[in-house]
Amino acid sequence: MKIEVFGTGCAKCERLERNVLNALTEKGMDADVEKVTDPDEMVSKGIMMTPALMIDGELVVAGRVATIKEINDILDGL
Repeated sequence: MKIEVFGTGCAKCERLERNVLNALTEKGMDADVEKVTDPDEMVSKGIMMTPALMIDGELVVAGRVATIKEINDILDGL
């Protein structure tokens, strides 16, 4: 599973990354988590608002920080 966290390094982006890592730990899951800070790469993937979260190429959250519970629910649906 590939998880991409998009953001420019702001506090909200950092919090989303922490929430993703905590959710993965809670679920006992392994994933390739990548933080993407390059604006050109964000635009090329259709990200217009940060923070954003993409799992296996599918945009699942944009413009807000998903909670650990919400991320767990998303992971359950995969």
